[in-house]
Amino acid sequence: MKIMRLIRKIYGRILARFDRVGYLRWIGLNFGEDIHIYGNPSKMFGTEPWCITLGNHVHITDEVKFVTHDGGTLLFRHLVPDLEITKPIVVGDYVYFGTRSMIMPGVKIGNQCIIAAGAVVTRDVPDHSVVGGVPAHIIKTSEEYFEKIKKESLHLGHLEYEQKDKALKKFYGVK
Repeated sequence: MKIMRLIRKIYGRILARFDRVGYLRWIGLNFGEDIHIYGNPSKMFGTEPWCITLGNHVHITDEVKFVTHDGGTLLFRHLVPDLEITKPIVVGDYVYFGTRSMIMPGVKIGNQCIIAAGAVVTRDVPDHSVVGGVPAHIIKTSEEYFEKIKKESLHLGHLEYEQKDKALKKFYGVK
């Protein structure tokens, strides 16, 4: 039994590294099309990944955590042995998760939302919102964010990695 668990764990880590979307399928995550994982998915989705639903065009950066259960229940199981709090997380379409953001149990994130780096999302996020902070709160609408970034854009997003790197170095005067 322990050997099978170890083999499964090793297989999962290898799959997570080389086929991120295949790994999501393997752990039972529910997801739409065009999912982008930037980081190690084996550390993102916790113990109940089948309780998480991601929409289409979702981008998840490094060290994001989806927490579907309340571990604090362990402190009270001596009083109520069957105590358990596990809730699904539902994510809409066109959502971006910044590095080290954390999504707590039972949260629903609407369409076209940005979750800022380091945000701890404890409440539902309405459509077209940019949220950040601990706990996360609405900073602006996604439309306001879009207007801001259009003005600040370097217009290099269409380039492949090497071309973009070269253009950025030229722009910033790096040799």
